[in-house]
Amino acid sequence: MSHDSAAADTTDAPADIPADPWLARAHILVVDDEPGMRNFLTRTLAPRCARVEAVGDTASAGRLIDASHFDLIILDNIMAGRTGLEWLSDLRRDGFFTEVILITAFADLETAIEALRAGAADFVLKPFRTKQILNAIARCLDRAALRRENFVLRRQLGAQAKPEAPGRLVGTSPQMARIREMVTRAAATPTTVLITGESGTAKEITARALHEQSPYAAKPFVPVNCAAIAAEIIESELFGHVKGAFTGAASSREGLFFYAQGGTLFLDELAELPLSLQAKLLRVIEDRKVRPVGSDREVPIDVRLIAATNADLTEAVEAGRFRADLYYRLDVFRIHLPPLRERPEDIEPLARMFMEQISAQLGLPPLPFDRDTLRRFEAYPWPGNARELRNRVERGLILGAFDVGEDEGAPQDETEDLAEVEKRHMLRVLETAGGNRAEAARRLGVSRKTLDRKCAEWNA
Repeated sequence: MSHDSAAADTTDAPADIPADPWLARAHILVVDDEPGMRNFLTRTLAPRCARVEAVGDTASAGRLIDASHFDLIILDNIMAGRTGLEWLSDLRRDGFFTEVILITAFADLETAIEALRAGAADFVLKPFRTKQILNAIARCLDRAALRRENFVLRRQLGAQAKPEAPGRLVGTSPQMARIREMVTRAAATPTTVLITGESGTAKEITARALHEQSPYAAKPFVPVNCAAIAAEIIESELFGHVKGAFTGAASSREGLFFYAQGGTLFLDELAELPLSLQAKLLRVIEDRKVRPVGSDREVPIDVRLIAATNADLTEAVEAGRFRADLYYRLDVFRIHLPPLRERPEDIEPLARMFMEQISAQLGLPPLPFDRDTLRRFEAYPWPGNARELRNRVERGLILGAFDVGEDEGAPQDETEDLAEVEKRHMLRVLETAGGNRAEAARRLGVSRKTLDRKCAEWNA
């Protein structure tokens, strides 16, 4: 019998508590050696969350978390055998990062501080009302979701890359109609998808469309450019690490698989993965578990994996640069994106979509496409595919016109140095803002002081 046997106060009406969207999708584990508390929390949570399990000791809890993923653990502190804090400290040391709420009837400031140091997200005193524990759960789940979203946004900003448009697969060609059909079919299943195609053919947009149409859509989409991460740190980036795992590992850290938990991990430029990591990725796909660097514990994951490459993986396998077993494990459902030159009927809708997006971003009125410009666009081979087309539209919008040349059908904008392009762009934005420099600076993403200085240089 637990020494922590204070019962919960259930006098408030659970029906008065609004449903929480994160709780509705959560998998929760209750660890408490008092049957009454386990029964109360199970009755409270079962109608409100996706799954709840309740056990009376940490050994049973350990077996459950080794077998499947939980979004949150509600952990009693004073139990027979070992305390919840001792068990939590061991979990954190092994690289287990799931949110934990500690509940106890016997608490003082020292215990609260120890709980925070051990990695507890919240601390709830018994007896508690239904609303109290549900509010604590909601706070933990909200914080975890926000932390993951912020992490993904920081990575995108750190990459200094233009974010891809939301999952819009634009085009009227038969090839694009077929791709949209394949995306719809694949999205409904958890199957790993391999996307192939030349650089600039919108592989990430296709991956996002898969995610947004899937049961994983409410959880994170985490894109990873495998070529942009140094070989010596990519294992830690993907799987996380524990404190002291290597020189400089001053604290434990979650990996990208953890941040994609419940959602989609998109591995772009997959062929760039080191061979040693390819073997570990294969094991992750097969076992649905990751092992943080330096840890003895494997952590279950619930992640949809989408991979993409512009390389010929068959050739890479033959050359010994890519593992054959990983290739066959990934190549279950393939979506190949044809180059833009093979579907010229998609050029006009793509160009118009890019014009709409970029003009809104820059605060400039869209430029019209005359028939001659579109004819030249359709005749050009676009070696950079949709990405090159987008850049061409953006440049034309900044310059204020498409000057279409005759050589090889290529769309040629007039040549100006960077300073002149910058001047024309900034003055056009200022004009569209009605001369309001504060508004123009906001649209340009620069400070008012910078815009004032530029205008002074140009006598504008």
